[in-house]
Order: sequence, then C-alpha cells, then structure tokens
Amino acid sequence: MWAVGDAYERYMGRWSRPAAAAFVAWLGVPARRSWLDVGCGTGALGGAVLAAAEPATLVGVDPSAGFVAHARARTGDRRARFVVGDARSLPFPGGRFDAAVSGLMLNFVPEPADAVAELARVVTPGGTVAAYVWDYIGGMTMLRRFWDAATALDPAAGDLEEAVRFSMCRPEPIRRLWTGAGLAGVVVEAIDVPTVFRDFDDFWTPFLGAQGPAPAYAVSLTEDHRSALRELLRERLPAEPDGSIALSARAWAVRGEPGDA
Repeated sequence: MWAVGDAYERYMGRWSRPAAAAFVAWLGVPARRSWLDVGCGTGALGGAVLAAAEPATLVGVDPSAGFVAHARARTGDRRARFVVGDARSLPFPGGRFDAAVSGLMLNFVPEPADAVAELARVVTPGGTVAAYVWDYIGGMTMLRRFWDAATALDPAAGDLEEAVRFSMCRPEPIRRLWTGAGLAGVVVEAIDVPTVFRDFDDFWTPFLGAQGPAPAYAVSLTEDHRSALRELLRERLPAEPDGSIALSARAWAVRGEPGDA
C-alpha cells in the first residue's frame, strides 16, 4: 500500500508536512539532540526536524524501501540517514536517542503497542517519545468527504474506511498506548492544519495513485463506478467561486518521557 513516494506526496505528503512542522514546534526538544523518526515515510517529519529543531543527528526508519529512497534523495542533509527497518524491532541499543518520534505511522503497524515499547526503549531517560496520527473519525475532512460519498454509492465501502479499520485516531487510545508503555508526563493535543485544494482535479487526482486505503478503493472500482464517485464528490464538495476547495485536517499528537532505567 505504501511504496511510491511521488504518489504519496501528491495524496497525503503535502498535508503531513504542515502537521509535522506544528508537531516539532509543540515538542520543543532542545537543539543538538539525537532524533529517531520511525515510519519516516517520504521524510515529512524528518524534514521538519532538520528545518526547525537543529538536531545533532537524525535517523529515519521505514519498512518501505521506496519511501526510504525518496526520503534520502529529498533530504540531502549530512546530519540525516535513512534505513529500512521494522518499528516493532528497531536495530538500535537502548537509550540511543534523545527523541524518538513517529508521524502518521501507528495505525499501519500490526502491533502498535510493540512499536511504542520500542520507541520508549531506544530513548534515554528524560527524553521525548512522541507521535501524531490523523483523526479519521471526522477531523481529516478530505477522507471524510471521500468515504461519505463512497458509502452513499456502495454501503459496503463503509467497512473499508480508516475510521473503522484503525483505532489509533482519537485521543484516548493513543494516550493508553503511551501510559501502557510506562511513559510519564503523557500529554495529548490536537494539531489542525488547512487543506486547500486548487480545484476539483487537485482534490480528486491523488486518489488515483493507489497509496493508502481510500486511493486503493478508488482504483479498485470499475470505470463507471469510479466516474459516479468522482461526480458525486464534485457535486458535494464546497467549491469557492475560483474553484478552490477549502477543507481542514486534524491530527492528534501525543508525547511522554521514559523514566529512569
């Protein structure tokens, strides 16, 4: 599902970048610290760390070789390196990093509690363990609009949407993950970013890239069904006089710190 960096950038990466910038600012990690970005994807969060946090080093880890290659080529920063790896079994010793973060990854790991335990393991006591996830219930409105239209045409589509499939999209489940991993001082906060599309094609075309559950559903449809979905969305979306479509996206961010070893 997640492999083609350019297609992901057109679909979700452009919105994950402002969320990542807000997330890094919220964390307030001091300069000259070592960072780990788990589930680094195409490098949105790592790029925000490099741009604003003045890290000493940054390591990005992702299971997709295609995403790792995209992040490596996009970043081009001597402080950063990107490797293929599994969030549930990180190839680093305990206490190796000052901050371990993850952007939009937890819902796509089969055992998210194992991933958070690994984040906590590799961070030094008093460091930062943090993540953010999209609010698929209603806060990520581009997806909410897509699935509402899809379900209107095909009620079975409701079983495929992120809000049904992924539990880590609200404050309490992610808070429980952090406290369950033994992390202290756990805080959860909303991050809201605007998602303004130039026109309807700017909204619709990224859903044809097959990167993620909604695009995978869109490309699985027959041409007639896909056309019906496209036209229903065109009818329902709130277009401005200039054709632009102004929506919004909400992410839930969580942070905590390991105690003494």
